[in-house]
Amino acid sequence: MESAITSILTSPLVWFVVVAAFTLKKGIYFVPQNRGFVVYTMGKYTKTLSAGLNFLIPFIQKVHADRNLKEQSLIISSQSAITKDNITLDIDGILFMKVIDAAAATNNITDYKMSVVQLAMTTMRNAIGSLELDECFQNRDSINAKILTAMTEATSPWGVMVTRYEIKDISPPQTIREDMEKQMTAEREKRSVILTAEGVKTSAITEAEGLKRARVLDAEAAKAEQVLSAEGLKESQILEAAGKAEAIEIVALADAKALEVVGKVAATAEGKKAVTLKIAQEAIDAHKAIANQGTVILSDGKTADNIANTVAQAVAVATALKLD
Repeated sequence: MESAITSILTSPLVWFVVVAAFTLKKGIYFVPQNRGFVVYTMGKYTKTLSAGLNFLIPFIQKVHADRNLKEQSLIISSQSAITKDNITLDIDGILFMKVIDAAAATNNITDYKMSVVQLAMTTMRNAIGSLELDECFQNRDSINAKILTAMTEATSPWGVMVTRYEIKDISPPQTIREDMEKQMTAEREKRSVILTAEGVKTSAITEAEGLKRARVLDAEAAKAEQVLSAEGLKESQILEAAGKAEAIEIVALADAKALEVVGKVAATAEGKKAVTLKIAQEAIDAHKAIANQGTVILSDGKTADNIANTVAQAVAVATALKLD
């Protein structure tokens, strides 16, 4: 048994198979997704292997670096920065980046992650130094955009693309923080006073508008009442006038009818006698009325004769009527 094993190990064929398998293993590479294998040929950059099955020349070509092509996040630790108005702030942030060129990230920079972090710190200090304290708190988005623009230009030769930068926290000194709290309290009180005054103003305006509207409505109601009263008076006068006109018309028709009847009767002999009698009676009644108004009666001398003639005619007419 031992002699068989010894013969196998000393067999050139076996050693050839082993060497061939080892060589084949060194020449075959399976590159995972989102990875970039940087290949050097005898110490010189040749190519970058993409995802999938790849073949290399054993012992001549080798993988010098394995780069992660996924987006990565880097923590920017807290650091001090001085604002434009000489206030020291402690600022930290987070940076998102990805390798877009594995060869450049390997050949053009020693440690691209450390370089990106150091560049982010420097750029952030420069951005804060160009702003005052209040602007640093109010313009975070503009600071982030300024840092991102500067880093994009600087990291492009490294084969790295900075996709996003965010300031996590800005911490002013304790004294500044206390002053800011006092200022915020004063601002809140100011806003409260302003809102109270605005509320009182709005209430007064609303009340005045309500009173104005009520007066307008009262005036409109009074005007409408006057119009309705005038319309009613006008309608009443119209109806009264119509009634009077109708009454006058009825009286006139009655008088006309009476005159017509009297005319027809007066056209006869008996009618004429009756008319004469009526006139004589009215004359006597008129003289009675005059006599009742005073004790002295003035006359032209012929009045008595006229009265006597009238009475005589009346008596004659009455006698004639009785005889008939």
